[in-house]
Amino acid sequence: MSTIDRFAERAVRMVAGRTSRRSLLTLIGGAITGAAVIPVLPVSRAVASTHGGGKSGLPPQSSGNPQDPGDQTQCDYWRYCAIDGFLCSCCGGTANACPPGTEMSPITWIGTCLNPADGRSYIISYNDCCGKSSCGRCLCNRNESDRPMVRPQANNDINWCLGTESGSIYNCSTAVILGTALESQ
Repeated sequence: MSTIDRFAERAVRMVAGRTSRRSLLTLIGGAITGAAVIPVLPVSRAVASTHGGGKSGLPPQSSGNPQDPGDQTQCDYWRYCAIDGFLCSCCGGTANACPPGTEMSPITWIGTCLNPADGRSYIISYNDCCGKSSCGRCLCNRNESDRPMVRPQANNDINWCLGTESGSIYNCSTAVILGTALESQ
């Protein structure tokens, strides 16, 4: 037997003689639990806040209209209350228009969002822009008023690009105001 084999055998026997199976399971359980806690640490938030320009890393975009307040590159923009996907305002388009080289899907889902400027609710049409691969910037998933798949017109988890000429290639999502919602009684 080689020297390395004898050394390894002695080391393993020594560890086995001094520890129990329960202590080994305790160490393994502690390691698994510790590994599960790592994603909760505030490291990614600290890195994200150093990029400037808000959470999206882009300069703020405003419509310029005082009745349409907020930054269109942020997920907390009032029109995005039921959006799911990448924001077109971060991908070369705007909250109303698709980026160049993409086409707006004629099939949409709708939501009703409250405008903080005037306190009124507006009907918002969420259109996917299709034809290029996913933008990958400013992912926003807000599910206010989201409905189950039995009501697909109000569900934001469907790939709405199936109604376009370019097929099912999703790029980003827009939030187009259709009109004011009726007052609830």
